[in-house]
Amino acid sequence: MFARPILFALALALTGTAAEAGQTASTSHAPTVKAEGVVRIRSSHGFDETVDRLKAAIAAKGVRFFDALDQQALGKEANLTIGKSVIVRFGNPPLGVQFLQANRYAGLDWPVRMLVVEEADGSVWLAWTDFGFMAKRYGITTQDAQFKMAAEVAGAIAADAAN
Repeated sequence: MFARPILFALALALTGTAAEAGQTASTSHAPTVKAEGVVRIRSSHGFDETVDRLKAAIAAKGVRFFDALDQQALGKEANLTIGKSVIVRFGNPPLGVQFLQANRYAGLDWPVRMLVVEEADGSVWLAWTDFGFMAKRYGITTQDAQFKMAAEVAGAIAADAAN
């Protein structure tokens, strides 16, 4: 009953319909991606190493790791072929819950999700939703310092994983 909507959502998420804010550490060989409110950074490492480095960077910052979902494996289970793609969920509940207090629907974006993808050209990218975009999306105007802190931590985690 839920398989088709879930597969459709997975297909949309993995075919480049998610947005790009245009913020990248390196734009060489950057695939064209249409996605509003997404920050991207190119990794200097291969796919598996980037995922491992991302998990290590999360742990090093003392941030809570929730899980990692292998989207390529999920695609295989559905007999659909996609490139390497893992979504890692992590966060700091004392910080993230403040966003939920301001707007419960912010729970759609919390905990933080960071996507690691390998493009057809072999380049590996980390992507996540821009925190300023989230603030606007949920109309949260009372948590500017918290959104800034979350953006800095996510950026540092991504940079540690990518460099």
